[in-house]
Amino acid sequence: MHILGICGTFMGSLAVLAAKAGMQVSGQDSKVYPPMSTQLIANNIAITDGYAADDLPADVDVYVIGNVMRRGMPIIEHILNNNLLYMSGPQFLAKYILQNQHVLAVTGTHGKTTTTSILTWILHYAGLNPGYLIGGVPNNFGISAALGAGKYFVIEGDEYDCAFFDKRSKFMHYQPKTLIINNIEFDHADIFKDLEAILTQFHNLLRTIPGVGMVVYNQDDEHVKHLLNMGCWSQRDGFGVQNAVIDLPANLLGEHNRLNAWAAILAAKNVGVPLAVSLAALQEFTGVKRRLELKGQVAQISVYSDFAHHPTAINATLAAVRDGIAGNRRIIAVVDIGSNTMRAGVHKDSLATAVQVADIVYFFHPHDIVWDVQNTWAASNKPGGAFSSQTDLLAAMLKDLHVDDLLLLMSNGSFEGFAQVLLQALPVTTAQLAT
Repeated sequence: MHILGICGTFMGSLAVLAAKAGMQVSGQDSKVYPPMSTQLIANNIAITDGYAADDLPADVDVYVIGNVMRRGMPIIEHILNNNLLYMSGPQFLAKYILQNQHVLAVTGTHGKTTTTSILTWILHYAGLNPGYLIGGVPNNFGISAALGAGKYFVIEGDEYDCAFFDKRSKFMHYQPKTLIINNIEFDHADIFKDLEAILTQFHNLLRTIPGVGMVVYNQDDEHVKHLLNMGCWSQRDGFGVQNAVIDLPANLLGEHNRLNAWAAILAAKNVGVPLAVSLAALQEFTGVKRRLELKGQVAQISVYSDFAHHPTAINATLAAVRDGIAGNRRIIAVVDIGSNTMRAGVHKDSLATAVQVADIVYFFHPHDIVWDVQNTWAASNKPGGAFSSQTDLLAAMLKDLHVDDLLLLMSNGSFEGFAQVLLQALPVTTAQLAT
């Protein structure tokens, strides 16, 4: 198999699963960066940088096409014109990996990766040896996907579409028997026109859950409750702030992670894992890369990275950092306007409110953005600024650093490796810092 868009979190994980299943795997991508690039190389999967049609190998049984690919790209036109066999990643996964498995799928706008990682770890801790595919790299496993050896497979169920030829949400292919719905908000404005379009995809998913299956859902989320009222033919088990009273390990911070953990515990209960076992497993969960991950510390200044890229997630992450890590330290937040939805300006009016917990706020945005990021930053009434140049952003951040500052970078992309650039540029002694 040859994967187009192989360094995406889903496709990179799919590549590992296929390789572990004995298939010969290669791929191409235009954005090759860790952690997926590192993971692929470690699994001896050949990656070609770029989408030149001339680089497309000929001796391939099936081409697996990611949703980054579009009609008009020479490499896609070559596949279509030559009647080569192709399919989407979710279709390939369902056909070759998920057959005869009890699939546990984790869905929702926020918290999918963390919840999937916790659930997978609980089942592993309980001796069930689950297979899994996660949109990130859990520290407990060090890899985002594995085949497992039991009858259970845990998967992060993304609502994003599959490919240019399949506009259904990815999760429609998985046919889960146990489903978690963490929350539902409007996102992915590049493919969904409104919240109702998203709810329609979730409703279609609920139609595939068997009557003996289980839907674990957030009973505090109004959109989730509305979804269930549209129709649900399976067993249900609700969770919310009132009943998610559990102790979290030090690497899981915030009310949102308490809900993520409780959702995972209820899903594990559905496949026979006792509560006591799940709670013991939770205390040994060591987090997920790029989910509030400490990237380094220089002269008492800490640099963290987080995947938050939606106002709700940004606010939750900042609150967790303030309550669980920063205390009275200054939080300097950098928000990368990187997702398609953010670039389109869908959340521009709520961003200023979302960053209020921070002491200093910087927005980093593309040169060609269609809305005034400077106005959004000004509306936050925070020191900082809005920048489209990484060099200018770095210079502004370095001007007024204090001892014990906490720098938090929030992005759903590579952010051009800014965390490492920042760490290398930080003053190496506290004497060089402002007081």
